[in-house]
Amino acid sequence: MSTWLITGGAGMLARDVAARLESEDANVVVLSRKELDITDPGSVAAAVAEHAPAVVVNCAAWTAVDDAEEQEPAALAVNGDGPRNLVEACAASGAVLLQVSTDYVFAGDDASPYGEDHPTGPKGAYGRTKLAGERAVLDLLPETGYVVRTAWLYGAGGGNFVRTMIKLEGVKDTLDVVDDQRGQPTWTVDLADRLVRLGLGALAGTAPAGVYHGTSSGETTWFGLTREIFRLLGADTDRVRPTTSEAFKRPAPRPAYSVLGHDRWKEAGIEPIRDWDEALAEAFPALLAAERGA
Repeated sequence: MSTWLITGGAGMLARDVAARLESEDANVVVLSRKELDITDPGSVAAAVAEHAPAVVVNCAAWTAVDDAEEQEPAALAVNGDGPRNLVEACAASGAVLLQVSTDYVFAGDDASPYGEDHPTGPKGAYGRTKLAGERAVLDLLPETGYVVRTAWLYGAGGGNFVRTMIKLEGVKDTLDVVDDQRGQPTWTVDLADRLVRLGLGALAGTAPAGVYHGTSSGETTWFGLTREIFRLLGADTDRVRPTTSEAFKRPAPRPAYSVLGHDRWKEAGIEPIRDWDEALAEAFPALLAAERGA
């Protein structure tokens, strides 16, 4: 029985990875930030030595995009130094490392899906810090390091855009939602499944190390996503009105185009994630129950 170690264990993605592993013959160790601070190299080395995992899934991250602009050193400690600490521990133990990354490593100004080998060029601090983590994995674990970039994540186990829109539908007459940012809404359950399949493929020698894109197929805008949420709620979709990013200025720049290509999965014999709207329809009952306390 192989052991899987999941960091950032209190987050919604980590919970879904752990749940997905229940169907596998695996011993699962889930460590929250309180139990394992990945910025502490000694603690990371000790945890990997104690649990002797075959696979480490790093779900720990600084995800406050706007705060990273003002606190880049602190974000870098989590998103850059933390993965490097895990890399060193995994290199010493021989464990496979799955590092969850982000679309923000790209400039976000293209008009066609970003391939896994497309040049990176982050425009903000968050993207720069996540890219530092990627480079540590790819440079130092060329045979056992995996980077899985994702975007627009939602799930029942935490706060996210979909749950926020469910809540706002009940209290707002109309909603103005950005229609000039394109991306791929991705259910954490779907991403968790691909992470587990990738880890199993790594152990079996069928999944090459390197970069994969873990986002849903298809694409939409935040406006399009919100209209679909309203439709699933049985609400009037005309209550959702399109607006521009200029109307919602944030400290950190948002990518205008965050659509990722999925060609690399074929090399691992794994199907890319399904279309975003199909996944949302399946996820919706759990999201609605989580948000409304049903």
